[in-house]
Amino acid sequence: MTWQQMMIITMGIAYYFFGFSIKEAASIGIIGAADGPTSIYVANRFAPNLLGSISVAAYSYMSLVPIIQPPVIRLLTSEEERRIPMAYHEKRVSQSAKILFPIVVTLMAGVLVPASASLIGFLMFGNLLRESGVVDRLAKGAQNELANIVTILLGLAISNKMTGGEFLRPMTIGIMGLGLVAFVLDTAMGVLAAKVLNVFLTQKVNPMIGAAGISAFPMSSRVIQKMAAKADKNNFILMQAVGANVSGQIGSVLAGGLLLAFLAGL
Repeated sequence: MTWQQMMIITMGIAYYFFGFSIKEAASIGIIGAADGPTSIYVANRFAPNLLGSISVAAYSYMSLVPIIQPPVIRLLTSEEERRIPMAYHEKRVSQSAKILFPIVVTLMAGVLVPASASLIGFLMFGNLLRESGVVDRLAKGAQNELANIVTILLGLAISNKMTGGEFLRPMTIGIMGLGLVAFVLDTAMGVLAAKVLNVFLTQKVNPMIGAAGISAFPMSSRVIQKMAAKADKNNFILMQAVGANVSGQIGSVLAGGLLLAFLAGL
């Protein structure tokens, strides 16, 4: 099982046991992907009345990755498993491949999950600016000034949905709790999926890599590397953890697009 299945489980809990509508439950379930922009995008479409609570929950658990993930990982793995090394073979990536990657990902996502095109497009556009090598000023501006401006405006816009009447309710605590459940289950299922994979592999995978398959980039991969180094100071699995972390980013956007596509007509 992957974090997408855990998102569905969290949706089910929110819908059947807490009385949220199916669209509100979907907006809460996406918190487990640990992707703030996707959570905000889906909540704005499906549950604008919960936008403030969902945004706070999503970004809170993203920042709490170093606190939430380690205990879950230690509970599900042994010291020996955390010491499993993973060979890294550096290969040269051509400039053409770097430029084609964001373009191909955007096109594939747009064809397979059209509702995710805007989200994945903005994500990949930043990569394209940087890797193209011909718009260095725009790339630096997007990474610094523009990112800071958007962050401020986003915070101000969301604050309109955090008035006392809408935010200071028991429902907010319930959303925070469900978000924590989704986050913990995502981490646990990622680790367990890697352990199941090891049953069939001759060259074992460090099961902690599975916990990095969420969108909290790069916090999750850093946490995994820190735990691997603590188990064995010579164990360096950062690159593999980053790979899983990046795939989690892309997967969370696609999951958000799927939710939008499946539930838009309800």
